[in-house]
Amino acid sequence: MKKSIQWSFLIVSAVIGAGYASGREIWLFFGPNSGLAIVLFTILFAISNYSVLSISFRYQTSHYTPVLQSLAGKKAYHLYDFMMIVYLVFTTMIMIAGSGVTFQAYRLPEWIGILFIVFMLIWAFSHKLDQVININTVIIPVLLIALFILLGVFLKKQPLILQDEMIKPRYLKAVAFTSVNILPIISVIGAVGKKINSKTEIVLTSIISALILGLLSFVYNYSLSMIATEIDKFEMPIYAILIKFPSLILLGFSLILWIAIYTTAIASMLGLISRFQSKSHLSQLQLAILILLMITPFSFGGFQFLVELIYPLYGVFNLYLLIKLLIYPFRELLIKK
Repeated sequence: MKKSIQWSFLIVSAVIGAGYASGREIWLFFGPNSGLAIVLFTILFAISNYSVLSISFRYQTSHYTPVLQSLAGKKAYHLYDFMMIVYLVFTTMIMIAGSGVTFQAYRLPEWIGILFIVFMLIWAFSHKLDQVININTVIIPVLLIALFILLGVFLKKQPLILQDEMIKPRYLKAVAFTSVNILPIISVIGAVGKKINSKTEIVLTSIISALILGLLSFVYNYSLSMIATEIDKFEMPIYAILIKFPSLILLGFSLILWIAIYTTAIASMLGLISRFQSKSHLSQLQLAILILLMITPFSFGGFQFLVELIYPLYGVFNLYLLIKLLIYPFRELLIKK
């Protein structure tokens, strides 16, 4: 059970980054009247997690390449490998940009926030892999508790709203949202496949991580529906909620938001480093420094622009992988029979 919780937090950390924790990604894919769509996302996400974990366990992976080869096949593998690298680079870039935005809440320049997260990432990867994973195991529960408390207090003060029957449920958006989050899951789980111990661990991890994200997505999206007319005024929609709280809460939650950004940056960097380390003589720390030197200048391109450009594109590109992941458990059952 302890390992399942650890893997669940690793998966959650890969998803809850600047785009998700800020509310920008959730509102982009869901929006009003999306309760049933979020339930669909939870189911699809649980099945996808099970498939990725099972493949990683089967091949005892230390990076995502075997998982991607198994899913995409020999012909499409190189395309998806390239897409994976680009995705992880852009995700890390978005997280670094997001750090700059959160520092602005403290009336500090964007560049200070960017440099701070870069140095903190270098510090994280100066430790061993197990220690990097343990950082997420400690940080993610704090983040989840803070998010649930903030949204719970906000909702308690709001009148109940009913769904608008004229707005169609966004089921296709739920599929796209699941699709977007496939690559980070493959990248982080692929890096630790050889550390997974059993099928029970896999099942528990799939269920726990999906329930955490499903419940949080529902509460978060419902909260944003309360302030739908105000969201476009903020680069990070969460600040449309935070301005309704005392300034001390706003500043405190900005720190929590930065932690969410940091954990996803770690997860994305872990995927990149484990991929390149298999074909390089450089150490984990040396690769981290090299990658950050290459991508940090591009993080000044703007947080909202990067989120709204990259995530929808990958939602479409990953549909083939999503279908393969959803089929995998049923194919596994047929083989056993």
